[in-house]
Amino acid sequence: MTEQTPLDRFKQALTGASRALAREAEVEVAWSADAPSQAGRNFRVPLPGRSLPPGQATEARGFADSFALRLRHHDEGLHGKNAPSEPVARACYDVIEQVRYEALGSNNFSGIRANLNSAQKMRTAADPIVRAERAEDVPIQSALALMLREELTGAPIPKQAQAGVDMVRDFIEERAASDMERLSLSLDDQEAFQSLALDMLRHLDLTRSDDEPDASEDSDDDSDEDGSEDEETDDSEGDDGADPQAADLDAEMEEGDGEGEGESEARGEEEMNDGEAGDEGEEGMMPVRPNRPWTDLPDDFDYKAFTTSYDEVIEATELCDPDELDRLRAYLDSQLTGLQSIVTKLANRLQRRLMAQQNRAWDFDQDEGMLDAARLARVVISPGQSLSYKVEREQDFKDTIVTLLIDNSGSMRGRPISIAAISADILGRTLERCGVKTEVLGFTTRAWKGGQSREKWLADGKPQSPGRLNDLRHIVYKNADEPWRRARRNLGLMMREGLLKENIDGEALVWAHDRLLGRSEDRRILMVISDGAPVDDSTLSVNNAGYLETHLRRVIDWIETKSPVQLVAIGIGHDVTRYYKRAVTIMDVEQLGGTIIEQLAGLFEVDG
Repeated sequence: MTEQTPLDRFKQALTGASRALAREAEVEVAWSADAPSQAGRNFRVPLPGRSLPPGQATEARGFADSFALRLRHHDEGLHGKNAPSEPVARACYDVIEQVRYEALGSNNFSGIRANLNSAQKMRTAADPIVRAERAEDVPIQSALALMLREELTGAPIPKQAQAGVDMVRDFIEERAASDMERLSLSLDDQEAFQSLALDMLRHLDLTRSDDEPDASEDSDDDSDEDGSEDEETDDSEGDDGADPQAADLDAEMEEGDGEGEGESEARGEEEMNDGEAGDEGEEGMMPVRPNRPWTDLPDDFDYKAFTTSYDEVIEATELCDPDELDRLRAYLDSQLTGLQSIVTKLANRLQRRLMAQQNRAWDFDQDEGMLDAARLARVVISPGQSLSYKVEREQDFKDTIVTLLIDNSGSMRGRPISIAAISADILGRTLERCGVKTEVLGFTTRAWKGGQSREKWLADGKPQSPGRLNDLRHIVYKNADEPWRRARRNLGLMMREGLLKENIDGEALVWAHDRLLGRSEDRRILMVISDGAPVDDSTLSVNNAGYLETHLRRVIDWIETKSPVQLVAIGIGHDVTRYYKRAVTIMDVEQLGGTIIEQLAGLFEVDG
C-alpha cells in the first residue's frame, strides 16, 4: 500500500471537516490549480504546496468552509426565485447572499472566521477592485460585499482593496447604510434577508420594484400601436438593426477573456450550430463535440481566416509565471500518482522495442573479425575448412522526431487533459532516452466566441461568409531540441482551466506539420490527441455548419497522401477514425497512455 503524503492526509482532514460543517456525508474535496469552485457536494479548493505552508493551507480551509456553509445555510431555489434580472444587480444579489452564509460561520466559529478571512484575501487579490484608479473602475458588487462583510462580521476590508472601497463608500453609505443595519438582524432567515437585500439594491438604483414602469415596456406599447407593418420591417432589417446575438458577444468582449460565471451564463443562453452548451459552473463553457455524418467536399470550398492579426504562437512560459507553473505541475502530479506507474511500464515496453531496432547486427563468414563460436563444429567435422569470423555492424535506424499535438479545448477539461499531459511527459522522457527528439504542442483559441477577430468583423459591418472568426492560440510546451528536464514543468499549464477554450484543428495541424517539415530528421511523426470535431461557435455561427470540419478533412487528406510526415490520431470519447486513416478511438481516458505507446511503436516499425 502506498504511503500517504502530508498533502493526502490534509485533504482527508479537510473532507471530514467539510462533511461535518455541511452536515452532508457525501461531500468530496479535490484540489484545483485554477479558481476554486463548487458543484453540488464536490468542492475544488486551492492546492497548497507539498510542505503545506500555513498560509496556503488556511486558504484551502477557507474555501472548503465557504462551500460547506453554502450547502448548510443556502436554499438555491429560494435564492433564484426573486433574483433581479439586471446583470449588475444580480451580481450584487449573489455576493450579498455569500456574505450572509459566510457571516453565519464567522460569527459562530472563530476558527472558521480565520479561514474565511484568508480565502477572502485570496479572492480580493484577483479582483479588479485592487487595480481601480477611479470610482468608475470599482466593481460595485465587490465594494458592496466587502462593506457588508465588515458590517455583519467586523472583519476589516483587505488592505489591497481599501483604496477601491473608499472611492465608493460615501455613495453606498448615503443610500444603503440603514439597509446594512437591518440585514444584520436577519442572518438566520434567508427569505427575509433576501427581501431586505432587494430593497438595498433598489435604493442603490441597481434594480427596480415590480410595480415600477419599465421604459422598455412603454417602448413596446408604442411599437404595437404602429401596427404589423413595423413588425415586418423590424424583422426584415434584423441584420442592420440590433442583433441580440451580436449584443451578447459585444458584452462578453468588454468583459475580456475571463472564465467567470457571467460568461458561462451568456454562453448557456445562446444555442449555436453545434448544439447546446454545458451546464453552468466549471463545465459551463464546454463546447459540444458533434460526430456529424460526412458528405462529399464541395468543389468550391475555400477556407480562409477573416484576420490573422490577433493569432499567436506562444511559449508556455509566457502564459504564466514560474511559481504558478510549479504549482500547476504539482497539481498534475498529485492527480495522476496512481496512473503514472502504469504509463511508465508501457513506456518501458516502447523503449525496449526501439532499442531492439537499434541493436547491432552481425555479418557472418568473414575472413577476419571475431571468431564465430557457433561455427566451430564445422571445423571439427571438416578440418580442411577455415575458421569462420563475424564482424559487428550497426543496423540502420532512421533519425526520428515525434511531435505531439494536443487539443487544448474546453471539452478536454478535467481527466482527459490530465491524461494527455502526463502521457506526453512519460513519452517525452522515454523517447529522449532512445535518442528520438520530441516536440509537444497545444492548440486552442485566445477567447470564447471570437475575441478581437469578431470585434473587427462587427466593426467592419459584418461582411458575409467571413471565414474563421476567432483568435488562434498555438502553444509550444517543448521545442524539439530542448532537453526534457527544462520543459517538463510547462506541461502543468494544461491544468489551467482558463486556458482551454475552442479548437480549430485544421489550422493547428498545418502549423504543427510545417514545423516538422522544417526539421532535418529522416522520419517525422505527427501524433494528434483530440476529442472529436473542430468547434468554434463564432466561426460556425456565420459560416456553414461543416466549415471547420471540411477544412480539417482537406488538411488530413493532403498530409496522408502527399506529405513525408507520418500522421496518427487518438480520439478521446469521439470517433476520429472518420477523419484519419491511421487512428484509434478510446472511450476511457485510462487507455490513453497505452494507446499512445502502441500507436508509436507501430509507426517506428514501419520502414524500420
